[in-house]
Amino acid sequence: MSNNFKPLLLGALAMTMIACNQTNPLLEQPKTPYGVPAFDQVKIEHYLPAFEEAIRQNKAEIDAIVNNEAEPTFENTIVALDRAGMLLDRVQGVFFNVLEADGNDEMNEIAEKVSPMLSELGDGIILNDALFQRVKAVYDQRNNLGLNAEQMRLVTETYKAFANNGANLPQDKKERLKEINMELGLLSLKFGNNVVAETNNCKYFVTDEAQLKGLPESAKAAAAEEAAAAGHPGEWLFTPKRTSFTPVLQYCENRELRKQLLMDYTTRGNHDNENDNKAVIIREMELRIEKAKLFGYDNPADYILADCMAKNHQTVDAFLQSVWAPSLAAAKREAAELQKMMDAEKMAQTPHTDDQVLLQPWDWWYYAEKLRKAKYALDEEEIKPYFELSNVRKGAFGVATKLYGLQFEPLKDMPVYNKEVEVFKVTDADGSLVGILYTDYFPRAGKRPGAWMNNILNQYVDAEGVDHRPVIINVGNFNKPTAGNPSLLSMDDVETLFHEFGHALHGLLSKAHYKSLSGTNTPRDFVELPSQFMENYAYEPEVLKTYAFHYRTGEVIPDSLIAKINAAGKFNQGFVTTELLSASILDMDFHELTTAEGLDVNAFEKASLDKMGMIPEIIVRYRPTFYNHIFTTGYEAGYYSYTWAAVLDADAFAAFKETGNLFEPETAKRFRHLLEQGGTRDAQELYIEFRGKEADPKNLLRRKGFID
Repeated sequence: MSNNFKPLLLGALAMTMIACNQTNPLLEQPKTPYGVPAFDQVKIEHYLPAFEEAIRQNKAEIDAIVNNEAEPTFENTIVALDRAGMLLDRVQGVFFNVLEADGNDEMNEIAEKVSPMLSELGDGIILNDALFQRVKAVYDQRNNLGLNAEQMRLVTETYKAFANNGANLPQDKKERLKEINMELGLLSLKFGNNVVAETNNCKYFVTDEAQLKGLPESAKAAAAEEAAAAGHPGEWLFTPKRTSFTPVLQYCENRELRKQLLMDYTTRGNHDNENDNKAVIIREMELRIEKAKLFGYDNPADYILADCMAKNHQTVDAFLQSVWAPSLAAAKREAAELQKMMDAEKMAQTPHTDDQVLLQPWDWWYYAEKLRKAKYALDEEEIKPYFELSNVRKGAFGVATKLYGLQFEPLKDMPVYNKEVEVFKVTDADGSLVGILYTDYFPRAGKRPGAWMNNILNQYVDAEGVDHRPVIINVGNFNKPTAGNPSLLSMDDVETLFHEFGHALHGLLSKAHYKSLSGTNTPRDFVELPSQFMENYAYEPEVLKTYAFHYRTGEVIPDSLIAKINAAGKFNQGFVTTELLSASILDMDFHELTTAEGLDVNAFEKASLDKMGMIPEIIVRYRPTFYNHIFTTGYEAGYYSYTWAAVLDADAFAAFKETGNLFEPETAKRFRHLLEQGGTRDAQELYIEFRGKEADPKNLLRRKGFID
């Protein structure tokens, strides 16, 4: 998932002093290689003074635009606004990345102080009528200014940013909007903090190794190390982190343990305690509905979607239903097959009983793994030794080299916020700098769950024509190395690494002139195309042979295993797609609400799942109380984007397949051009320019095995 922060409000870097007269590294131009942040010098006490100074400077820059006595022009208003807030960009780029990947209680407290300050600043800019009038003056005469396509896009998007965020509202509604935005910012922080607290507070210790029968030795070793670190040597610790509980769901014979850990994961934020998120959700929905109605929309979905490719909730609903029907039908067939396996197993154990044990969500992964092994002789534990983390990363890098000519050089002794972070210099085929890439792949107490890409520094071209190359980060939560093994990835983990690297390439290859249009600053239902496109390469035979080496022997993955992986490529896709689509539909149901009066979160979830016909053997991928995408990270009414973009990525990859060459140079050149454009062009126009036509949804359904 791409996770650009909410508008990183825009000014020149400066040097200042914090109250104790010590230099604040966040407010200096870093004396570091490639101008990366001086993470190693930043201390907790630097953040709040840095935010205060950066906000002060940003306000001064806005005042300078407003008070300019010259007539509004593209340069003195639109470009000046885009270039304002550079210092704040840098401060936010450090703080929020560290908060999400290596945070602590002190940083959470700072975030709670800073959130209303940033909300107030953002509203003070967007709702500044004098500023808007200057923007509108340029917008109104845009067709007579001789602007090129990117400049025209900047004018249009800047005007829309103001209009869509309240600039045209009457004063009383502007004041109410400020209050709503401030409260929503705090609620978003609270929701995310609650999920992290629930995840960290839930620890399940196993004292009898017999309870772990079937669990791979590597998973047991990791759980034993976690228990020892928690002060329980000789035991095994499991948590609601995916790297911890997923092996149990797949392999452990202990059905009660599987149930316990899945319930721990899926009930986070739903325990009626101090970390419960139900009241947070209700309040967020009340405010989102009120905000939508301020702008004349009946529901939040239509307000949010107006600036996306889909445009409205009817389009999204129809799209989701078109994929939901074949997905659910496939999931039902898969459930019947798993139930048959369960019945046969029970009959073998107790042949004289007629009592049927019904398939439950905590059984699906376990029997699916058994069925995969039976049908394809594919055991993920047999494959994982070939997926050592650094080799998989090299494989992803290698795809970018073959497609775009990029080179990746590890940089030592670079400033980082945690010793587990690694840094790479990315250069083009001609040796020119493309950007800097940080990777941070292991779970820790202060890191939020999941995987994501972020900009630390944006790409843009300054007034002197200097192209400032971006600094990008990929973050994950993969298995940590143990005393006996390196970090070995599951097949899902491999896809995740390729996915987030696709987002990174979108940011790294950016060639926009203006920061607000660069990199991943695109519509949300387009931004997942580059990431999901990269997933297609992960298991292609010619790619696997470049990175899948056995971590002990160095042996390249044998053709027999590659054949099994690809033969099983369409296995369990009904489950995978149904789990994802149900979360997308649930998201839309929440954001199509016209009132939150009487909203009961658990009852609403059940009604939504019942309406869509969700089968009881599958739990929705994200239940509401830990659904960070839509209640914390800005993907509300947007989770459908993953499936929308999947149609695009399947069609885009088909363009390469049709040539008979996965790295066909001319096709790769056209796709790189699409990545370089960022948000400088209309997304649909960009895609049609690459492909020569609109995306065909049948390529996705065919890839999943739903149609021939």
